[in-house]
This record gives sequence, C-alpha cells and structure tokens, in this order.
Amino acid sequence: MLDTTIFTLTFLTALGSGLIGGVFFAFSTFIMAALGRIPPAHGMGAMQAINVAVFNPWFGSLFALTPLACLVLAAAALLGWGDLGRGYLLAGSALYLVGCFGATMAFNVPRNEALDKVDADSPEGTAAWGRYVPSWTAWNHVRTVASVAAAIMFTVALVDG
Repeated sequence: MLDTTIFTLTFLTALGSGLIGGVFFAFSTFIMAALGRIPPAHGMGAMQAINVAVFNPWFGSLFALTPLACLVLAAAALLGWGDLGRGYLLAGSALYLVGCFGATMAFNVPRNEALDKVDADSPEGTAAWGRYVPSWTAWNHVRTVASVAAAIMFTVALVDG
C-alpha cells in the first residue's frame, strides 16, 4: 500500500513539476520576449493582467500542491519509505522546492508585486518595465531549469524504482 502511494505521489509530482516547467519555459522562450518588443505600457499592462489571471484554481492548485508533494516525498526518502530511488526523490524535491518554489517566492513574486504598484502609462512605469523584464526573466530561467530537472529526477525515480 505504501509503495503504491509513494509511486503515485511521485508520478503526480513528476507531472506537476513538468507542467510548471512548461509554463515557465513558455515565459522564458517567447512570452517575455514578445512583451518586451511591444510598447512598454502595453507590455507592462499585459504582464500586470497575467499576474492577476494566474490566480486561478488550475494553476494555483498545481503550484501549491506540487511543493507539498515534494515535502512528503523528501520525508519518504529520508525515512526509507517505499522502494523508489531515495536519492532521486531527494534531488527532485530539493530542485523543485529551492529552484522553483523558493525562487518564485524570493525573486519573481516580489518583482510582480512591485510592478503592480506602478502605473504602466507613467515614465516611472517605463523605467520599471525596463528593469523588470531582464531580471524577472533571468529568475524565470532558474525556475524553468529547476522544474524540468525535478521532473526528470522524479521520472528517473519511477523508472529506477
């Protein structure tokens, strides 16, 4: 029973990490580039709208439940529950918790909150947007790589176990 639970949780966490990584990949590879190519007030306004729209049950559940699953899998690995590769479970959990969730909370969310306080049509908005795009995107690259790497680690744990 416990092995099945750990296997299922690992599968779902691999899927969650991969889906989040895909969303971040889209932002890193073309969404931010597109927003950066349009007039600053329009790009900034679009990003402000995205920052509101992201608070929905689908993305919110995926984003909140995946780190919780990582915590359970890390505990399972440390306590020796199940037959899956403990090292892969720990690596995947650490990558997601630190590189994805941690980076989001420490770097991307504060930038989003600061951006939301600026009027997109003001000179301050233009300056803020010019700083926001490269710094937010750099941290998004970190989140992308960490999420995809975590998904790989969880998948290897499934195959190896």
